[in-house]
Amino acid sequence: MLAIVDYGAGNLTSVRRALEHCGIPSIVTARPEALEAAQGVIFPGVGAAAQAMSVLRAAGLEAPLRSLVAAGRPFLGICLGCQILLERSEEGGVPTLGLAPGICRRFPPDMREEDGTRAPVPHMGWNRLRVVRPSRLLDGIGPDAEFYFVHGYYVETAPELEIARTRYGREFCSVFGRDGFWAVQFHPEKSGRPGLALLENFYGYCREEAAHALETRHCLS
Repeated sequence: MLAIVDYGAGNLTSVRRALEHCGIPSIVTARPEALEAAQGVIFPGVGAAAQAMSVLRAAGLEAPLRSLVAAGRPFLGICLGCQILLERSEEGGVPTLGLAPGICRRFPPDMREEDGTRAPVPHMGWNRLRVVRPSRLLDGIGPDAEFYFVHGYYVETAPELEIARTRYGREFCSVFGRDGFWAVQFHPEKSGRPGLALLENFYGYCREEAAHALETRHCLS
């Protein structure tokens, strides 16, 4: 069972439906105990960083999310849920969760593509990934796969955490993390088969980790 963090984000239903399509059980919840009991946590989001952080604090979710990541619970951030995992956002200059080093920056309004054509902000539409470091999250997803992006800000994190980059006006980090802790700038739930494959990869990892934890407990008992 996966838990989708409910903090008023607009894409909760689409994430749940994508998981249902894959046969992956999930719940949408704001209860810390339900997040703790889940095999893995998905942290989706659309909207503004300052508003999201305000809602998280008001709901008492900021500390539980930090605890889940510190404890090694499998975790996937999506779009705004990717951006506010970093230390700070230029969107209102707000401090964010600080679960990974880095800052969320605003795309400049005068961006141009390599051919000189204008690159409107926000970045909206289909785009590819350039994988810079292999990751379990992207297993079986080919280089021609396209994902759906909608964002006016992009993440800058530690180079050793970068998994994939995407080109739009400039090259930016579109996937970062480490085994069990991942963040994607695009919307896998709106990205067709490649997005569903990514969600299936995440759930597969969650199940393996849960089985390993159960085996360890049995060995210790």
